Amino acid sequence: MGTPSLAADQILEALYWRYATKKFDPDKAIPNQTWQSLEQSLRLAPSSFGLQPWKFVVVRNSQLRQRLRAAAWDQSQVTEASHLVVLTIKTSVGPRDVDPYVNHMAEVRDTDRKNLEGLETMIKGFLKEPPYPLDPDAWSTRQVYIALGFFLYSAAMLGVDTCPMEGFDPDQVNELLGLTDQGYSAVVLCAAGYRSAADKYADMAKVRYETEDVVQYVD
Repeated sequence: MGTPSLAADQILEALYWRYATKKFDPDKAIPNQTWQSLEQSLRLAPSSFGLQPWKFVVVRNSQLRQRLRAAAWDQSQVTEASHLVVLTIKTSVGPRDVDPYVNHMAEVRDTDRKNLEGLETMIKGFLKEPPYPLDPDAWSTRQVYIALGFFLYSAAMLGVDTCPMEGFDPDQVNELLGLTDQGYSAVVLCAAGYRSAADKYADMAKVRYETEDVVQYVD
């Protein structure tokens, strides 16, 4: 694939346009082709070592989404948005999770497994004896938020509204989706679709500190 080309003003326009949508139009669905691009934005997101300690659960069952809404403090976005994504971490990631990843890398890159032994040893060593105090679930959670950022940005570029939500009971969500038995745990929800004309927040000015207050250059 060639180098992508995108005008700087297009990026800024999309970033100023996006906001955490409070009210979605329940009658407007994301077209399938657009959704496929958003799905790939999650799959292609970067992670530490490329280990991808996550799973993205797209909930399409309307009755289940109603129950998830109850577990998310009755936030209407859960049921009214076109799509609902539950971003999860693989719990207690450790050296055992490196083997399937390295095996897959050898297959995708069509190389002998032995050529990746150095990488395998490095990743396993980091996870077994990290150079700093490491909570595996907290580490995986940081990776998931990278994926969330990719999803939010990609949606904005495609003219799709989103709302990330941490306001939910993880234990309830895990139970409703059977995540614990699969070795995963919910970290953040993200609704995606199209804003309702009745959402008063759509036209509010974006509140951000000035660039010089948050960006520091060290020469």
